Amino acid sequence: MHTLAMPDADVVYVPQFVKQTEATAFFEQLYCSLPWSQDDIYLFGKRTKIPRLQVWYGDKDARYIYSGLLMQPKPWTPLLLALKARCESKCQARFNSVLANLYRDGQDSMGMHADDEIELGNQPVIASITLGAERQFIFKHKNTKQKVALLLKHGSLLIMRGLTQSYWQHGMNKTKRVHTPRINLTFRYINRKSVER
Repeated sequence: MHTLAMPDADVVYVPQFVKQTEATAFFEQLYCSLPWSQDDIYLFGKRTKIPRLQVWYGDKDARYIYSGLLMQPKPWTPLLLALKARCESKCQARFNSVLANLYRDGQDSMGMHADDEIELGNQPVIASITLGAERQFIFKHKNTKQKVALLLKHGSLLIMRGLTQSYWQHGMNKTKRVHTPRINLTFRYINRKSVER
């Protein structure tokens, strides 16, 4: 476990959060059992397909909206609940939802963004588990434009907290080097009261 040298941020990387054999079993179970879909979002005023598959799980009131897309949570599965408990113990934080992303190969990606929606609060804690193919994760400081790249390994955990979302964007570029799928589970806490005020 180590803390990344990033100003205005609190980012911790745990390369072996889940044992390799266990991580592989989790990947296969999630890959085959989750109802993956390719949703539409509004980007620069236009409706476009998200360049990956995803599904949202959580408590009943953990609705989430980003880029014009309303995510209604599906009921927790036993495996996702177990992984949530592990993340809560490691992060010393509470989570009530998870966004599961499936990157089918290197042509699936995630644009640069910050998880700074109002329902996440001012200093959200986000715990991100990687299962499957290794992919490069990129941070970019909003003001200085400094970039930090990190290779996310199979079974790893990335924790973003504090002021990270206020000062940094993150994303994942397309690559021709990756031909196998990756599942990413990002656990977070949705505060409905902050939205309903």
